[in-house]
Amino acid sequence: MARKARIHIPGGVYHVMLRGNGGQDIFLSDEDYCRLFLLLQEGTERFRYRVHGFCCMTNHLHLILQVSDVSLSQGLQNLSFRYTQWINRRHDRRGHLFQGRYKSLLVDGDSYLLELVRYVHLNPVRCGMVNDPDDYPWSSHHAYLGQENVPWLTTGWVLGQSAKDRMEAKRRYATFVFEGLGEGYRKDFHQGENDKRVLGDDRFLEQISGVVVDAPGSRPTLDDIVAVVCQNYGLEKADLIHPSQTRQLAEARAMVAWLAKAFENATLTEVGLCFHRDVGTMSSGLRRLVQRAARASELKEGMEKLQGELRKKLDNLEA
Repeated sequence: MARKARIHIPGGVYHVMLRGNGGQDIFLSDEDYCRLFLLLQEGTERFRYRVHGFCCMTNHLHLILQVSDVSLSQGLQNLSFRYTQWINRRHDRRGHLFQGRYKSLLVDGDSYLLELVRYVHLNPVRCGMVNDPDDYPWSSHHAYLGQENVPWLTTGWVLGQSAKDRMEAKRRYATFVFEGLGEGYRKDFHQGENDKRVLGDDRFLEQISGVVVDAPGSRPTLDDIVAVVCQNYGLEKADLIHPSQTRQLAEARAMVAWLAKAFENATLTEVGLCFHRDVGTMSSGLRRLVQRAARASELKEGMEKLQGELRKKLDNLEA
């Protein structure tokens, strides 16, 4: 059965979960947490999403994001790609960091956001890592209590549901979290009942019916693009990272950059990081490729063929 398209509605609130590939750790040092926070901050500026809560566990990550007109998939692909590159470079690793597609659940924020924030902040308690969420440093819980300043975190919506006065709202929030210490795993915060992609009542489901969706194959990952290009050129990814400047390797790297730009899923800087090249080198290579394609119909047809193969490959992916 083909996977269902993701639901995208501007202003929608999502519970996002990313897990380490094969259960591997995704945070190996304090610097890794800080890098992720930096990427989230940049994401609030570049993709205009709001972060209402987060909890970084050893081998997985919970985010509560509210999107703008920019789809969730664009922001999450950028975040996961850049963080994977950081981990692989810093800790001398290779390959995928995260397990498959990220999981996301569209949530009726008016009805569930306060409970969802508490649920996410209590994750370390449920996992037996701490007895009190106050003792866990890698979540947004301290920021909600006013004990830490996280400029890119939005707390107003949740705290505003408790009281208009901010000090009183923080006190009531702390009480609300304490009252939930015995709460166990909640399936409803991981998948909906009638539609596994949505948590909300019939009124909410009716409101979002007929909304814009992200088509499954609309934006391949950078890894998808690299794999298709390498297959076409008979190369391995390691060949593209090699310092060699042969025409074939330079053209293949430029092809990756062209496809990434065509699908709008990575910047030239990000492509350059993938191949240990600076943005200037990638820009020059892309410009030469486009100029050659304008003169050589065979090359242009080859570029369009690769683009079509990517779309076909992604459209046929199964859940």
